[in-house]
Amino acid sequence: MNLDYKIVLGIVAGIIAFSAYIVYIVSIFRGKTKPNRATWWIWAFMGFVLALSYYFSGAHNTIWVPIVEFIGPLLIAVLSLKYGEGGLKNKTDLVCITGAFISILLWIIFDNPILALVTNLIIDTFALIPTIKKVYLRPEGEDFNAWLVTGIADSMNLFALEKFTFGVMVYPIYMLISDLIILLLLVRKKLFKKHYENLYRKK
Repeated sequence: MNLDYKIVLGIVAGIIAFSAYIVYIVSIFRGKTKPNRATWWIWAFMGFVLALSYYFSGAHNTIWVPIVEFIGPLLIAVLSLKYGEGGLKNKTDLVCITGAFISILLWIIFDNPILALVTNLIIDTFALIPTIKKVYLRPEGEDFNAWLVTGIADSMNLFALEKFTFGVMVYPIYMLISDLIILLLLVRKKLFKKHYENLYRKK
């Protein structure tokens, strides 16, 4: 029996996504990256809920990336206790955690995993805000290669979609958009840095 290429793409996307976390973890140990504690602990908790709700929404080929998006953040969240910065000290963090619990209740009450999935993706956007802010102000605190590899994995995951329903498509599309936002901010800073370095050399 021939293996469906979409199944293979989904597995490969999961492996690539995990390799991005390896790159990120190495960067942490080298002292180049300081993960935001609030963001990564929220992502770890929400990653678990997202993976479950995404699976029960009908996704199978593309489930490997969500699984990695739970395991990877959990590893980094643990490392952030020693090597990271920030914490659960602001309203955004509390909103994210509260919202994640509410999404679970909504899933149980309405027996609708898609509702829980969408709710968590909205909350995940709030969790992303501290990292977006950090990348904008201090891009050197994030590893470009790790985010690039993650973007490649999420792009590949789109091609592994086994069916084009809202519940199956929404997660990969959201993840890719999130990656692109971070990458654009990192590239923007790199371009500006090169621009000012070239101006300095000409003087």
